[in-house]
Amino acid sequence: MILNAISVCEGKKLISLKKLFIAVVFLFILIWTGCTHLSFRSPSVTLADIDILSFGLIEQRFVFKLRVQNPNSFDIAIKGLRFDVEINGKPFARGVSNKPMIVQHLDEQILEVSAVSDVYGLLRQLKQFLYGQNKEIQYSMKGQLWLDSFGEVNFERTGKLKAPNLELGIQ
Repeated sequence: MILNAISVCEGKKLISLKKLFIAVVFLFILIWTGCTHLSFRSPSVTLADIDILSFGLIEQRFVFKLRVQNPNSFDIAIKGLRFDVEINGKPFARGVSNKPMIVQHLDEQILEVSAVSDVYGLLRQLKQFLYGQNKEIQYSMKGQLWLDSFGEVNFERTGKLKAPNLELGIQ
């Protein structure tokens, strides 16, 4: 009887040690996978090109081609994005996309996003170019990417472009 009680106690200790070992292994896996998230670097979003979709009296529609670069050692899944573009400090266009996309590790993808601009933003910029007030175009693009595993990531890009030569022969 005493022998049976001792073997039951040792069996319970053995079960407790197994549970402790499983808990430690599980905790190690959680910490290890959590550390990979600590090394996350935000993807880079740059303007690759702009195409005109439609040019109406009130509103203009564009396709912005955005280059998304993944500097990480793992793939990232993008669920969507939104962005605003300013030209010479004035609001110009805004766009959204809910197209899912996976950017493989150390790679890049071009994401085509439709954007809209109103006539006032366009006329304001056109007036400055026609009268030679601007010799270069300064642009700013700000927005957010919604990533599957990392939530919302903000991005911002600024740059300068040479203004187009729009000589109309006005004297």
